[in-house]
This record gives sequence, structure tokens and C-alpha cells, in this order.
Amino acid sequence: MRTLISTAFISLDGVVEAPGGEPGYRNSGWTFKNVDFLPEAFDIKGWEQKEATAMLMGRVSYEAFSPVWPAMEDFADYKVMPKYVVSTTLTEGDLVSNWGETTILRSLDEVAALKQTEGGPIIVHGSAALNQSLSDAGLIDRYHLIVFPLLLGAGKRLFSATDKDTQKLQLVEHEVYANGLQKNVFDVVR
Repeated sequence: MRTLISTAFISLDGVVEAPGGEPGYRNSGWTFKNVDFLPEAFDIKGWEQKEATAMLMGRVSYEAFSPVWPAMEDFADYKVMPKYVVSTTLTEGDLVSNWGETTILRSLDEVAALKQTEGGPIIVHGSAALNQSLSDAGLIDRYHLIVFPLLLGAGKRLFSATDKDTQKLQLVEHEVYANGLQKNVFDVVR
């Protein structure tokens, strides 16, 4: 079974919305405006690309990433790996042609079936609503979180507010950086 990894820049109060400057959110770009940049705090992003063999995202994140990421050298490894977009509304005609193989999945059942295939880890970028659904369905195996020392208040959150049984996580790697960022890697305990 393939490992499904959720990776996120997250505020201390759980907000993941618009970390890179996406329009329409009052705190847009919070990852780069309010915390001093330390390259070593972002090393995880490089090894995620080397470790992952496929990328999964929701429609909104696909629509934000697909016009930009294919041309970015920082994301060159993602350009060549298979991508899967979970959407009930996206069509083949909506997909960009310069970002490699992209498959539309219509349900969480299709995500669960993808996890059963041969291959390495699948990484989930962005996609707050999808992350919530995947977590609630028990499909996420690992979290890679870069926690920013910020309280943003309102905004899309990584975890849902669904009333559910406790889900235990095991901290398998962590590091704290001089700028206050924390890297936390958690495995979901089954």
C-alpha cells in the first residue's frame, strides 16, 4: 500500500490558507511576510520532492498551482511525476498540458484505490478541504508540518471540526529553527 503524506505550512492556530500569497484572504502570504527566512527550515520541501512518486491535490489547489508550478525550477521534480486531482467538477479540458500526466479522481473511494496500487509515497499539497476529507476518512498516513509562530485567526484550517474518534499521531521527526518555525513529522497510528 502506498503512503499518503499531507504536507503543509500551518499557523500555530491551524490555518493553512494562502501561505504563498494567493488572493482573497486578508493574511495572504503570511509565510514570507512575518517570519525571517531561514533556508534550512525549508529543506523538507526538497526531500519531499525526491521521496514522492505522485502528487494529489484538490481542484482549488490544482487551479492555483498549475499555471505557476510547471515553470518553477524549485518544483521541477513535481513536473515529471503523475498528478491526481480530486474533483467532481473539473474536466479533462480544464487540465494544463505542460505539467505532465494528470488524472482526475471523482471520489475518496478512488483515492483509497490509488493507495492500493504499486508505487511510492503520494504527497498532498495545499488542498485544505481535501485534507480534511482525507483525514476524516482515515486515508492520510503521515503529516509533514512546518508550523509558523503566528496566530492568524480566521482562515481555512488543515483539520476538520468533525466530531470523531481520537486519531493518535506519533512524532517521528522534529526540529525547531531560530526564526521560531518548527518541523513536525507525524505518522498516523492505526
